[in-house]
Amino acid sequence: MNLGSPFSTSVRDVRKYLNEFLMDDRVIDVPYLWRLLLVRGIISPFRAPRSAEAYKSIWTEQGSPLVELTRQLRDKLQLVINEPVEMAMRYGKPHPKTAFDHLQTTIEGLEEVVLVPLYPHYAMSSYETAVEYVKNIHKKEKHRFKLTVVEPFFDQPMYIDSLAESIRPFLQQEYDQILFSYHGIPERHVLKTDVTGNHCLQTETCCSSPSPAHDFCYRHQVITTTKLVAGKLQIPETKYNFSFQSRLGRAEWLKPYTAKRLEELPAEGIKKLLIVCPAFISDCLETLEEIAIEGKEAFLHAGGDSFTYIPCLNVQTRWLDALVTLVGGSKKIGQVDAVFNKDLLPTK
Repeated sequence: MNLGSPFSTSVRDVRKYLNEFLMDDRVIDVPYLWRLLLVRGIISPFRAPRSAEAYKSIWTEQGSPLVELTRQLRDKLQLVINEPVEMAMRYGKPHPKTAFDHLQTTIEGLEEVVLVPLYPHYAMSSYETAVEYVKNIHKKEKHRFKLTVVEPFFDQPMYIDSLAESIRPFLQQEYDQILFSYHGIPERHVLKTDVTGNHCLQTETCCSSPSPAHDFCYRHQVITTTKLVAGKLQIPETKYNFSFQSRLGRAEWLKPYTAKRLEELPAEGIKKLLIVCPAFISDCLETLEEIAIEGKEAFLHAGGDSFTYIPCLNVQTRWLDALVTLVGGSKKIGQVDAVFNKDLLPTK
């Protein structure tokens, strides 16, 4: 299960998608009437035309990169496991109900469905909303099969290995720093998911101090991913950092902000930058347009010399191997890359 995408780049379809996405009370967590006014009356009417143009810059012949890459991942996984594989989106289509219906049609007496949210880290606006959405559908439809959910895999060795190996080839070039840019969330979301009620964001060392809060702390988990990958690749501490992108609204979000750092780094002597977005499994608007296009332009305009975006895991073989392990499969990945030999990233 992935995030989702508009059906097309038309303003109408983008507005419909934004309305569904932003009306989720785990994304914009304010009372319903205020959220309705904010989304339908302010954000969506003004944001939809700009977002439509942004989507046009990354749209492919197959349509949405995120949907197509998720479809390719499903097809690759189906090649190496016996159980039927379906895909679903949190927003837009295909809907989880459609996936459930297809699975029940395929397997008589279906006993268990394994849900894999394609979010490595726990956040109420990504992993949590996806899981709760599917659980509600499962309950509402009164399905008799068991629903098993794969937990966030931010520190799982095979995920760390696949992410590190996707980065390794880019380290052969000269670079001053590699920036790990994660999707941002409001600070209040971190506080809401703090099961202790008094740990997260209370001290500068809260993410490194052991606590039950870490099981649900997005900031702790992305820092953990960053350190594990950097350690595996033996990147010196002076040559890597992390930041948070895709801020919406004026509330305080997790810092530092990627957009601001891209403008500041050249003045700090960081002229040759590598950037990777580990919060996203599949390349999408936030990686291909916000980072690879807008981010690059901002960095170079601020005085940077070179900017290299490192693609998401997408359908890479090592990631597929990790995915098989995550869902409990026993078969390893063979030579299946040749089946999907086209890179979906835009040539621009």
